Amino acid sequence: MSHLPAFVLEFLRTEKHLLLPNITAIITAQTLYDILFQYCITPEKEEKLKYFIDKLETHIKSKSHTPFSMPYQDLEFLEEGLQELRLLNWMEADIALFQIKSYNANNLSSEEIENIIYFLNQFITCKRAAHDTIYVYPDYLTRF
Repeated sequence: MSHLPAFVLEFLRTEKHLLLPNITAIITAQTLYDILFQYCITPEKEEKLKYFIDKLETHIKSKSHTPFSMPYQDLEFLEEGLQELRLLNWMEADIALFQIKSYNANNLSSEEIENIIYFLNQFITCKRAAHDTIYVYPDYLTRF
């Protein structure tokens, strides 16, 4: 890893997320799509479901060591389908959202942010949320 720039983590907020239970089969994504499709009665909801399933499949294929989660508000379109997720052992948890900022007010490159996230993952369970933000997961979710 190259030299890390000085950085700070600014706490932005907590978000309620639904987290995928501990499973590893990619079949799960297709099964989940089949179960939740009945709740998508408009083309817009179907597109949102496809986006959710694509993110899930990408996460499973990446073999990431971080949990898969989605903000609850991004899944509200499922309405009663949220109960289906709970019945499938999806868990609600508060996830912290932090912004990574340069200590000296310079803009951080995407590569620098990736290096910072890699570094942080040695100490906390986190993953990239957007360009310069990360989700930090409670230790009770990831403790061995």
